[in-house]
Amino acid sequence: MQVQTDERYAAIAAREAEKKFFYAVSTTGVYCRPDCGARLPRPENVRFFTSTADARAAGFRACKRCKPDSPPRAETNAAIVAAACRRIESDESPPSLQTLAASAGLSAFHFHRVFKAVTGVTPKDYAAAHRAARVREKLRGGASVTEAIYDSGYPSGARFYATSDDRLGMTPKKFRAGGAGEIIFSATAACSFGFVLVAGTAKGICAIFLGPDSAVLEAELARDFPNADLRPGDAAFATTVAAVAAFVDAPEKKFSLPLDIRGTAFQQRVWAALVKIPPGQTATYTEIAEKIGAPKAVRAVGSACAANLLAVAIPCHRAVRQNGGLAGYRWGVQMKRVLLEKEAASSASTSTSAPSALPRHSRESENLLSLCLEKEDSRFRGNDGS
Repeated sequence: MQVQTDERYAAIAAREAEKKFFYAVSTTGVYCRPDCGARLPRPENVRFFTSTADARAAGFRACKRCKPDSPPRAETNAAIVAAACRRIESDESPPSLQTLAASAGLSAFHFHRVFKAVTGVTPKDYAAAHRAARVREKLRGGASVTEAIYDSGYPSGARFYATSDDRLGMTPKKFRAGGAGEIIFSATAACSFGFVLVAGTAKGICAIFLGPDSAVLEAELARDFPNADLRPGDAAFATTVAAVAAFVDAPEKKFSLPLDIRGTAFQQRVWAALVKIPPGQTATYTEIAEKIGAPKAVRAVGSACAANLLAVAIPCHRAVRQNGGLAGYRWGVQMKRVLLEKEAASSASTSTSAPSALPRHSRESENLLSLCLEKEDSRFRGNDGS
């Protein structure tokens, strides 16, 4: 096989780090990793090797740029980020980005990019999530709210209370009581999938469940909100449930009801990306991870999809495997398949019969849910966007 048509040469051109081979350049006398940042060599000057030892035995020396004899960059980055995470967890107050970067021997910009690529979140978000977890642990252990706040590293009670609803999903006193006192209304309605259960708070809809048995859905709601004050919805709430049921039966339409979205900063980013997938189309978990700027967090994207409580409104059914296969779905793979088939059929029909221009109100409502998610996501971030 000629070098120019060898898939390994294509991997060098694409700088694919995961490829397990090395190449040498006869004109420079060095050997490199396939993802080396050096200029692409001419194919007639390239030789391939399975190990660095083979390259050295052939008379080549290691590239000083990509350092092929050192551990792979992914392993090095993972070790750097792991050390930073341990420091964030051990320090009483979150260390600054500059401090963490200096400990890693990197610039603040490079460290921030590496940390986000490995974990899927920024150092600031990771520190905030860890402190919130410490608060939850201490509150469950019986500590007073004040003790939990200061022992977890918050400089003041005001700083914690400013984000307590986002971090705990409720006030700390309610959390300490296991969520007791939070009022959630719910009701079920028939739909093409059997039943849809809709639950909501004063903020908006917090859960949409699908299944063939309404009693099972109600039990699932009780498990997800074990200490909340669950109440049947009134007549006004029935209107909301009917609107959700209509949307479930026609998911290609736009969802415009207010939501009470609960999740980590990373989950919020995944859900916002899911909302942007057009009805009738899908995206792989890898594509979604790349879309949110965390290409290594493919498994975490899958976990975020599984944590979604808002079926169809946040369309996690549009996330598929790399080969296009349907992965697990909280409400069943068969239901996922039917949802996708229904959307695809509706989209095909719309594309052949709909007018070329949408009315103004339709275009405005198209991004409503996406903007809602992005607004929720921004509440997890600092003003500097980190």
